[in-house]
Amino acid sequence: MTLDELVRQFRAGTLPHGEWTHTAHLRVGAWHVYHFGADAALAILRDAIRRLNDFHGTPNSDTRGYHETITVAYVRLIDEFLATVRPEAVLEIRIDLLLASPLARPGVLTTFWTPELLFSPHTRAEWVAPDLAPLELGRVVAFDL
Repeated sequence: MTLDELVRQFRAGTLPHGEWTHTAHLRVGAWHVYHFGADAALAILRDAIRRLNDFHGTPNSDTRGYHETITVAYVRLIDEFLATVRPEAVLEIRIDLLLASPLARPGVLTTFWTPELLFSPHTRAEWVAPDLAPLELGRVVAFDL
């Protein structure tokens, strides 16, 4: 699926459940950060992810659905990535670089948080600062991409 089609379906709240993968989250997040900046992107993503979860029948609860700390963390890391790694390249190339980087590995956020804290109801409901290391892109991505 093209990036534009993915974003269109995401924003409409009609993206099929099977298409809402970790990679799709990163692509959609990068598109929003690029077009709106981190703060505005975060506000848009919060609402749109919850709306898409509702469309899929996934409850936004203490154990499932929207996760504030993970969303904030990825928005901040993606923002740093887009500002640092090949900022002269077109967005699609930068997203390809993002997806090929260690930042795209599932579980990468356990570089910064213990799993117990990251997957707690508290961090799902609100932003909680990392307990292992500062949230810095350089901890997971080499800048020679």
